Order: sequence, then structure tokens, then C-alpha cells
Amino acid sequence: MTSVRVPEVGDPPAADHPRAVDPALIDSLRAQLPPSRTWRRASAPFTGLPLPAVPQADPATVAALARSARSAQTGWARLPVRDRERVVRRFARTLIDHHDLLCDLMQWETGKARVHAAVEAQGVISVAAYYGRTAARHLRPTRASTAAPGVVAARVEYRPKGLVGVIAPWNYPLFLAVGDVIPALVAGNAVLSKADSQAPLTLLLARKLAVEAGLPPRVWQVVAGPGAELGAAVIDAVDHLCFTGSTATGRTIARQCADRLIGASLELGGKNPMIVCADADIAAAATGAIQACFSNAGQMCIGIERIYVDDRVYPQFVDALVERTRRLRLGSGYTYAVDMGSLTSRRQLDATVRHVEDAVVKGATVLTGGRPRPDIGPLFHEPTVLADVTAEMSVYAEETFGPVVSVYRVSSEDEAVRLANEGEYGLSASVWTKDLSRGRGLAQRIVAGSVNVNDGYLSAIAALGAPMGGMRASGVGRRHGREGIVRYTEPQTVTTQRFPTPYPDRFRAGLLTALNLATRARLAVPTRTSRPQPFRGRR
Repeated sequence: MTSVRVPEVGDPPAADHPRAVDPALIDSLRAQLPPSRTWRRASAPFTGLPLPAVPQADPATVAALARSARSAQTGWARLPVRDRERVVRRFARTLIDHHDLLCDLMQWETGKARVHAAVEAQGVISVAAYYGRTAARHLRPTRASTAAPGVVAARVEYRPKGLVGVIAPWNYPLFLAVGDVIPALVAGNAVLSKADSQAPLTLLLARKLAVEAGLPPRVWQVVAGPGAELGAAVIDAVDHLCFTGSTATGRTIARQCADRLIGASLELGGKNPMIVCADADIAAAATGAIQACFSNAGQMCIGIERIYVDDRVYPQFVDALVERTRRLRLGSGYTYAVDMGSLTSRRQLDATVRHVEDAVVKGATVLTGGRPRPDIGPLFHEPTVLADVTAEMSVYAEETFGPVVSVYRVSSEDEAVRLANEGEYGLSASVWTKDLSRGRGLAQRIVAGSVNVNDGYLSAIAALGAPMGGMRASGVGRRHGREGIVRYTEPQTVTTQRFPTPYPDRFRAGLLTALNLATRARLAVPTRTSRPQPFRGRR
């Protein structure tokens, strides 16, 4: 990334872009950022050509925007939640109307294939539609039991935290960066987003569309700049912090949030396993592995990086996986004729090359791929399948975050589960079997926030009513579902009692005796609701 003191006259044309992004649009996106004397630009992954420069914020600017957002938040929170839902639904429709432009910007800034950009755009549209129709239900006040039913009533209400900070990731600058903003807004919060330095334009376009859909502009503020320079300032300014990124950075952020005693939602790294059982549909499992391993060129927190295959079907599965991997079409096109795009940064390409080379030197076998492809573009790398990987190789336990998967032979499901649970992570997993009961049983033994049976990754993250997040070093908190919006609120208990005068001591003593007797009676008589309820789903 290069730094310039002022915006250069006439940003470089998008010569590599089939729809040549309108300079007036770029200007309108940059106008949403606070003015600055320092501007920076990233490089387009497909070509290495410079992207448009954007103004950079400093800590003082972050603090000023946070104050502005807080002053706007009170009016936003006073709106009925149904009104906020309507704004979010209009935002979803506006995203649909600008689907192609969103995909163009995502590809330009991140280098992903068109199909993966389209999946990402559809994902954030679905999040907006989901919370646009369910937020009121999730935030509805609830009644709670009290010690004196009929005399004391308790009601739990969900109040917005105030100002939520969202530090956007570079790999999914729309689905993750904006998908976390939407429930925070509809819950009644203001949001301060720090755009990733590689992909600020995608986030800025989404924010522009939200304002066009009726969101008050000051309720969602965006700043641009390196995380090392702005991260601490964002944390100091907000009441809750949402971050998606590496476990190492997540630990630093967690410590900073702990010092301020504010909550944090952290989705972090993963070395996600797939288990292929002896009775699996081999063709389907191989196709699912391709999607889970090489979507977004492997730059996906919930992507699969290791596959454990039953001995009895190992040769057939490996043949099917290698054959499908070799058929993948690499390219930098803005059409659906490409299956896998570029890595996004030199850092990710270097990490991928380092893992493959280290594995090969130490005895691993490259079944297919294994090489960078500068003939296609500066950051391209072949989708790679490795075998004979052992524990002393970096790729065995470290997250690659690139298009590399290792395949292992196992002799039993117990061995597969034991190996799947190795390491510090616990984000996502996949199990392939024709026996759904077996699949659910294996899922219960795997340490992961989500387990997909007969799918690689998509079914869990697309189940928007279900929570999504990591165990162990893969994170804290959940996105999606009720958990994904309630995390941005403070539950407040309000009790009311019929007799507002204080109870005399003698009355309170008698009341406590009566309560003890009633509690003893309830504990002695089992109730129907106390019995475990059997699973009623289809087997």
C-alpha cells in the first residue's frame, strides 16, 4: 500500500475493469469519509494496478465521529423497532438493485471470482431481509418468574448498547463487515466502522445505499486507516466491539476491550476439518470439498483445510477430489466463467507458498497444484491438494488461509474425530455420510461452533436463524439468529409490585416460610416439562 499526502489528480482508470467504474461514483464514496491530509491507496489483486486513494483518519478524527454518532443514536433508538426494520428492508431492496455494482467493487478490491462475489452479495441481502422481519420478535420484552407471583411482576427489556464498533475484514468486505452492522443498527445502536485498507470502497458503497434507504447519515460512521493506527481509538470510543480476523489480533483486541470492561464479538481463525465416512456419497463429498476448500481462493475463516477419509474409500475420494480440482478455471474475469480468483495480498500468497514448500521439503506429496501462477496475475496460486502431511510441517496445524488442503487416511471414525479435534481452533467442520443419525452423532463429538452434515460450509452460515461462531481459540460470541442481535443490547430487568409499601419484618418472615414450603412442594413433584424432550426431527 502506498501513501500520498494529497489525492492525486485523476485516479488511474480501471483499465482492467470491464465496466470502468465511474469516477463520479468513486468521488461520492470517498466523500463519506472525513477529510484528511493523508491519503492511501491499495493495489488491485488481479493486476497489481493502483486502486483509488482514500483519505485516512487519525485517532482524533475517530473520537470526533464517535461523538457525532452518539448524538444521533438517541433519536434513532427512540424510533419504534418496526420503523427501524422498515429501513433495513428498504436497504435489502437497494442492495438487490445494486447487486452487479457491489460485485464489481468486491472483485476489483479483493480479486475474488464473480461467483464468490455474488454469493457474498446475496448473503448480506439475506441478513438484511432476515433482521428486517425478525428484529422486533428478537427484541420483544419478555416476562420472567418472580419470588411472589401475583404480587411482583418482572419484565426484561433489551436496550441498545449505544455505539458499536465494527472492524471490517478484507476477505469479506460486504457479508462480514456489513452483515455485522445491520443487527447493531436495527437494535437501535449507532455504528462506527473501520474499513479495511484493502477494500474500503465496497463498505462505503453499502453505507451510501443504507443512507439512500432512509438511515440517518450520522448513525453509521465510517473511517479508513490501518488497524495498528486506528484500532485502539475505535475500541476507546465504543460500547461494544465486533471483529473478524486472526486469533493473534483477536487476543490483543480482547485485552483492550477487557481493560474498558466492554463486550466484544470475535470471530477468529480456524483449521477446519472434514470427515468423509465409509458410506459417504463420494462424488458429492468431493464436490463439497472443492467448494469448501477453494471458495474465495481459500481465504475464508470457515473454509476446510484438512480432510480425514476412511481407509475404505480413500483412493476413490482422492481421485475424485484431484480430478475436480484440476478442472477448476482460474482467472481474473468479471464473468461467471471463472471458478477461482486471486489471493488478495502478497502476504497471503507468501503464506500459501511457504506452507506448500515447507511441506514438500519435509516429505509431503503434491497431488495437484502447488505453484504460484504469475502468468495469470501477480497473486494467483493453483488450488492445491497435499497428501502425506505430518505434524512437523507448518501446514499440519497452522491456518494457511489460501487454496491448500491436506488429505489424511484414517482407520475409524474415532480416529477421525480425535484428529479433527486436535489443535487450538474450533470454528467449523464438515461430515459426510448417508446415515444422518451417524452424522449428527459425529457432529456432537466435534469441537466446533458449527458442523455441516453433507455440506462443506454454506448450509450453516446460510441458516440465519441459527447462531454462528467459534469455540476455543476461534472466537467469542455469535452472529446471526437471536444471539446475533441481542449481543448488541443490554438486558434490563424492570420489576413492579402491587403493594408499594415496605413489608413489615413479621410479614416478610411469614412470606419466606411460605415460599420455602412452596419450593419444597415443587421440587418433590416432577413436572412434564422437566423431562428431557426427545428429538422430533426426521432421521
